[in-house]
Amino acid sequence: MFHSTLFLQATDIERTTETLSILDLMFSGGTIGVIIVAVELVLSVVALYIFIERYLTIKKSGQVDQNFMNNIRANVSAGNIQAARSLCQNTDTPVSRMVEKGLTRIGKPLRDIDAAIENVGNLEIFKLEKNLSTLASIAGAAPMIGFLGTVTGMILAFMNMAQETNVSPQSLADGIYQALITTAIGLTVGIFAFIAYNLLVSKVEKVVYQMERYTTEFMDLLQEPTS
Repeated sequence: MFHSTLFLQATDIERTTETLSILDLMFSGGTIGVIIVAVELVLSVVALYIFIERYLTIKKSGQVDQNFMNNIRANVSAGNIQAARSLCQNTDTPVSRMVEKGLTRIGKPLRDIDAAIENVGNLEIFKLEKNLSTLASIAGAAPMIGFLGTVTGMILAFMNMAQETNVSPQSLADGIYQALITTAIGLTVGIFAFIAYNLLVSKVEKVVYQMERYTTEFMDLLQEPTS
């Protein structure tokens, strides 16, 4: 029992030491290294925020009730356009807004209705893709900023080496720490942003396909012969 307690205490001390060592390494590369690490951490926070916000927004946009078009069809067939519009207004999705625009154009040529729906669709796609370009920029910029830390770290290491007669590993440590830590953080942030960007793009494409599917169904509904 006594030995188990000592073992657990020793393990906790080792974990604390490891945690502190990682933090020390992150900020042990001199002023330039600290600035680069701080910039990378800011980029990581921005990338994480964009990913979570866009993921939830796009997921919500893609949730369309399976009975939505059935109810629209029933109301349009019954000539109750206002009820169909009310249903669209109470449904917060890109599909409902596109269908509502089409309902407001009923009575005009089908080409005009299709053009109006397409314009709304383009606006909805633009909203879905909001901040995705920023996420893509972070995916490309974060590793480059990390490589900048690599270059400045090696410069620092060689400067320290040139200023000393007897070169010791300690004199090179700060520059090497800066080179390795900034590169590692930059690659980590870049990889996360890259994966997050592609995941969001794939989800946007699914929502766009859904928008096209339902608007095509709506246009087919308008072309059905009235009984």
